[in-house]
Order: sequence, then C-alpha cells, then structure tokens
Amino acid sequence: MEDFLPARGVRFVRRRAFDWVAEVGRVTLMLRDVVRFLIPGLRSFGRLVQQMNAIGVGSLWLVVVVSLFTGAVAAVQAAYQFTAVVPMRYLGSVILRSVIIELGPVLTALVIGGRVGASIAAELGTMKVTEQIDALRAMAIHPVRYLVVPRVVAAVIMLPIITIFSDAIAIFGGYVVAITSIGVSSHTYTQSLKDFFLMKDLWSGLIKSFFFGGIIGTMGCFHGFATEGGAEGVGLATTHAVVASCVLVLISDYVLANVLFRFIFAA
Repeated sequence: MEDFLPARGVRFVRRRAFDWVAEVGRVTLMLRDVVRFLIPGLRSFGRLVQQMNAIGVGSLWLVVVVSLFTGAVAAVQAAYQFTAVVPMRYLGSVILRSVIIELGPVLTALVIGGRVGASIAAELGTMKVTEQIDALRAMAIHPVRYLVVPRVVAAVIMLPIITIFSDAIAIFGGYVVAITSIGVSSHTYTQSLKDFFLMKDLWSGLIKSFFFGGIIGTMGCFHGFATEGGAEGVGLATTHAVVASCVLVLISDYVLANVLFRFIFAA
C-alpha cells in the first residue's frame, strides 16, 4: 500500500502534466488559425462591430462602478499610509501612477474577463453541444474564421479603449474622495497629476491591456469550442474560461511588468 500511493500520485501528476501540455498545444493551434484567417475573418465588418459593442459598450456600466470605487479606495489607503510620512500634495501622483500602470488595466481585465469570457464560452459552448458549429463546417464555413476571429480581435481592440475610460473614472473617484474626505484641495490634486504624469506609464498600461484582451478572447473561444456533455458541459466550460482568463491575466501582468519596466521603459 505504501508503494502503491506514491506510484499513483506520480501517475496522476504525469497525466495532469500531459493534459496541460496538450491543452497548450490546442490553444496554439487555434491561435495559428486565428492568424491564418485574420484578414478573411474581418471582411464581415458587421460581426466585428457587434462583438465590439458586446465586449466594450456592454461592459461600461460595470467598469464605471469598479473603477470609481477603485480610485476611491486608492485615495483612502494612500492617505492612511502617507500620514506623517509623505505630504498630501503627492496624493494625486500616487493615485495616478498606481491606476494607469497597474490597477486600471488589471482590474478592468479581471472584470471583463469574468463577464465577457463567460459570455463567449457559454455562447460558443451552446453552439458546440447543439451541433451548430458542425453545421458551419458542413456549409464549408470555417468556425475560427466566422466565430473566433471577430471575438478575439474585438477584445484586443476594446480592452485598451475601456482601460483608458477606466483610468479616467478611477482618477476622478480618487479626486472626489481627496477633496471631500481627506482635505486635499482641487488645485493640489490636479497639479500633482500634471507634475508626475509620464507618457510611458500610460503606454505600459495600454500595452498590458492589449495582451489581456487577447487572453480573454482566446480563452473564451477555446473553452467554448472544447465544450462537451450538454448543459453541464456548458457550465464547466464557462467556469474554466473565467478561471483561465483571470489566472493568465495575473501571470502575464507579472511577465509584462518585468519586460516593460526592466527593458523597454527602463531608461
């Protein structure tokens, strides 16, 4: 029994590792098809606009709420940590840089990954289990060209746009809290924003959001296409898409932060 349990554990770990490698391979093949059908898939501009509306405009109300309170919380926490250490005239700069570099892109991606990733996976998963994707193949329509390309491209386009909107709302939320609760004047806050704004900080957040959009669109489509087992399978695919999107966003955030601030924007 003592020899059986370690052997069984090794087999389990090995099987999970092989499954992970196989899944990475399937995602890579789908991305290859996305690149292959990129131009043909964008010829139907209406589908792209429809997906941009669903991903971007449909998420605005959620982004507004999350960003507003993100900026407000950032102001409260910064004021608490700055007390008797750093003058309050730097409050605006701290909120600005923390929002546009990290909080804005990451929290926006996590929120949209939860909403849009689940929606894409559920929609494509339902099409998979009801054999609508097989019907597309029977009509000589490649599913990646017709279904995946518009969603991935729309996510890549809309995430940076929504991130800019999210940054502005978060900075405004910090402004409201700063002048109403903390006692920082409007002039001091806005002057701090002007003095410490760096274009490379904004670009770093937008570059991150570009990759985050690709991750969200790809994971939603991939897990939707991998759906099996009817309604239960659709639920599992939705869960897997959201979890994979959020985890990969956080992992890629670390990788991109190292690349951007140690190499590209190091100077």
